[in-house]
Amino acid sequence: MLLILASVECAEAETCLAPVRPFVPNDSLAMREYADIIRQDFEVYIQGIQDYFRCLDKERARAFQEAREVSQQYQLFLDDASH
Repeated sequence: MLLILASVECAEAETCLAPVRPFVPNDSLAMREYADIIRQDFEVYIQGIQDYFRCLDKERARAFQEAREVSQQYQLFLDDASH
C-alpha cells in the first residue's frame, strides 16, 4: 500500500521539445530580401533552445530525484518481503 501511495505522489515528467531550426535560403538575393524574417527566426530559435536546455536540466533533476525515491522504495520492499 505504501508503494502505491508513494507512486501517486511522484511528479509528472516534463516533455521538452526542441525548437525547429531556422531556415536559411541558399540564394543570396533571397537572404537579403528576407533578412528581417530570417533574423527573427534565429532570435526565436536561440530563445527556444535556451528554454529547451532549461527544460532538459529541470527534467534531469526530477528524474534523478524520482530514481532515488524508487530505489529507496525498492529497498523497503526488499526488506519487508524478506521477513
